[in-house]
Amino acid sequence: MFQDMGHRIRSLRESKGISLNDFAKELGVSAGWLSQFETGKKDTIDLPTLEKLQEKLVIFPLALTESSTDNLSLRFERLQHLYRKLDYSNPEAADFILSTFERGIEHFLKYGLYES
Repeated sequence: MFQDMGHRIRSLRESKGISLNDFAKELGVSAGWLSQFETGKKDTIDLPTLEKLQEKLVIFPLALTESSTDNLSLRFERLQHLYRKLDYSNPEAADFILSTFERGIEHFLKYGLYES
């Protein structure tokens, strides 16, 4: 199981263009440990590191509940997660995006630019 997770972590990290050393620093682990985990040579991970991995790479899909089994709910849950990350790092950009989204919906509803 951890070998598969390690390969997934490496693939996601590389797809984002993050070096092993930089990512290890972000996680607060050594580059050697991260390399061994990614290749399946280490098979243990502490909860804080796992939580950081989830936050940075979203390695586990969101848990499904009865109220979130439809595609729209899943998309909004994912957007909410991304929005909170953006709001933390750049509140002005997050506010702009949310305001634009709100005004767009209001515009479409006001002028009937949707199919009912």
